[in-house]
Amino acid sequence: QVQLVESGGGLVQAGGSLRLSCAASGRTFITYDMGWFRQAPGKEREFVTAINWSGGSTYYADSVKGRFTASRENAKNTVYLQMDSLKPEDTAVYYCAASRSLTLSRDSRDYMYWGQGTQVTVSS
Repeated sequence: QVQLVESGGGLVQAGGSLRLSCAASGRTFITYDMGWFRQAPGKEREFVTAINWSGGSTYYADSVKGRFTASRENAKNTVYLQMDSLKPEDTAVYYCAASRSLTLSRDSRDYMYWGQGTQVTVSS
């Protein structure tokens, strides 16, 4: 089993940056692809990005492509989400999740472990 804890959320002005971290427990972190999802008030949870076990492959939602960057440090059991050029529409609770799907997935059903989420608020 993997436990995930997100951190790094907060309040930032439009155009600013934040870096989210997701720390994982367990020695099997390297065997999981990791994803970031977000959920805004009144909306469904949506895919943001996924990164494979080695960090060598990533997949982004069109809405964040070119602004967000996923990375991971397997030695620290941690995955990161660097968010630049933030917009008010990026405001949401951000979740990290772990998957053992055969390919990088944007489907939340492929992710078996989830963190509790961290709030990101972007003011205009």
